[in-house]
This record gives sequence, structure tokens and C-alpha cells, in this order.
Amino acid sequence: MSLHGAATWALRGLDPEDAHGWAIKGLKLGLGPAGGRDDPILATSLAGLSLPNPVGLAPGFDKDAEVFAPMLRAGFGFAECGTVTPLPQAGNPRPRLFRLSEDRAVINRMGFNNKGLEAFAGRLARRGPSGVVGANIGANKDSADRIGDYVTGLTRLWGLASYFTINISSPNTPGLRALQTKAALEELLGRLAEAADSLPPAGRAPMFLKVAPDLEAGEVETIAAACAVRGLAGIMVSNTTVSRPPLTSRFAGEAGGLSGAPLTALSTRVLGEFAQAAGGRLALVGVGGIGSGADAYAKIRAGACAVQLYSALVFEGPGLVGRIKRDLAQRLRADGFASVGAAVGAK
Repeated sequence: MSLHGAATWALRGLDPEDAHGWAIKGLKLGLGPAGGRDDPILATSLAGLSLPNPVGLAPGFDKDAEVFAPMLRAGFGFAECGTVTPLPQAGNPRPRLFRLSEDRAVINRMGFNNKGLEAFAGRLARRGPSGVVGANIGANKDSADRIGDYVTGLTRLWGLASYFTINISSPNTPGLRALQTKAALEELLGRLAEAADSLPPAGRAPMFLKVAPDLEAGEVETIAAACAVRGLAGIMVSNTTVSRPPLTSRFAGEAGGLSGAPLTALSTRVLGEFAQAAGGRLALVGVGGIGSGADAYAKIRAGACAVQLYSALVFEGPGLVGRIKRDLAQRLRADGFASVGAAVGAK
């Protein structure tokens, strides 16, 4: 067993949230792994951003923009930090993070716990040329103007992030997913577009919307159309699910968003629906249940330009990233694709 494999095994013996805290501390001390040089076939682009590979770190791991540099060194092609809210907030009471080992899944009801926008912005301002780092922005639970919170986040981080993700799909902030409805979404995207137009052009960066997998009939088309009209770069598909497929863990009944292996099929299906609705107008990122090269490849062939993962790291450790990339490169060559981009949507 490698040193990092042993560390992953040891952390799994701790409370999940404590284990995450120790992982962050270790990374800040420089104890993270070093990824090797990427296979050239994996080089790709996402909404104009050049990526050494299409495998990104999903938000939730690096909530406060503390360890994006070591995660990029570990082999991720890009890293997304957050979710960050304008004001610091403690989130929901503990326990709020559950490891469903038998199901290769996680349930969380964290509630956007983070140290706030100022601390987050300060760290991004010091990052230097460290690769593609995205900022996932959200709204405070008690905000009187949640749309205003997104404008605040965009404005404060303007020029500091490689891209922005507007997270309106967490199930753990009451009422947040209502922003996915047509009228609320149009107001949100309209106010964000106005804010972006008033800010210095040099700071402009691609903007993505992060959506839930639990959408009603017709909502995929509505969301895709609204994003295209307002000039968003793309959509992150998807967040965690409040649905419950058959699970065997004793934590199966816990409230919160489910991620990991049980989300794979649902998130990939919804991704395909967004690909069809977008018709090439939007860059899609496949998120949810990626634990292997086969999972990543399925997302790409369903229409994703890139993918993100987090939950599988809980069970596999950081070595998973290299294994996914090697397998993905082999699958691309085996099917005759010269690049990741050539395989996007090639079902």
C-alpha cells in the first residue's frame, strides 16, 4: 500500500467531516501527491479555458480556496472552490456528512458552511499562475436578497477566478432550488449579466450554472434556453440528488443530498437531456458519480466537455485521478478518437 493509500485508509476510520478537515490540513502542509505529466490526448478546452486534462475537482472539497494548488499538482485538470457565500456561515448542525461505504456514496447536509467571501477572495488573489481555478458562489441562508448575494460574489471575485459557477441547486439551503424556476432564473441571470457588463472587461470569465438532477418535465429546456439567451458559457450537470435509489447503508435514511455511485446513471441521463436541449450552444460539465475512467468517458460521450468528481476520493484516495486519466486515454484511442473534444457527444 502506498503512503497516500495508507493515509486514505486511516482517514476512513474517522468521522467523515473530521477526516476531511485532516485531509485539508495535510494538503496545506505539502503532504499531497504529485501527479505525473498528462497524456497529450487528454488536453482539451472548456469554454475557451485550456485544460491539461478534462478531470476536475468538484466544489465542496475546497470550500474556502485553501488547497486548490496541491489538488492541481495531484493531477486534476482544473479545480473548483466553494461554495462561498458573502458572509461566513456555520452551516447546519453536525453530524451533517455521512459515508455510505456499502453504496460507495455520500449524503451531506452541510448547508454552505464557509469562512466567507473576503477570506476566499484573499486566497484567490494570491494564487498566481496556478492553472484553472473556478469559484462556486452561493447565497447566505438568511439573506433578504439571495440574487443580490450572487451579484456580490461575482463582483468581489471578478478578475480572481478562471470561471464562475452559480450554485442554485444545493438541496441544503431551504428554498434555493426555487431559483431554477423560469421567472426566478431569468431575474437571476439578468442581474448577473448587468453586473458583468458594468465590471472591467479584463476580468471577464466564463460563467456556468449548476443545476440539480431532480428536475421536472420541461425544466431542462427552460434552463438551457435561459442560459443561452443570457450568454452563459455552460451548465454543470449536476448537483446532489434528494431522490433515494435503493441503498444498503445504515445511513440511507439521512436527510441531505446524495452523491457518489448511486447518482451516476441519473446525472448522466440528465446530462444527455441538457446536451440535446443546448444543441451545442453551451459547454457542459458532467458531475455526479464518477469513480472510474468508464464513468468519465460515458459523461464525455453523453455531451460533457469535461467532468468533475469528489465523492469517489473518499473511498479511493487521490490516486484515483491518475487511474481515471490513464483509462480515459486508453478508451479514447481504442475508439479512434484523437482528442477528448472529438468524443464529446459521440454516443
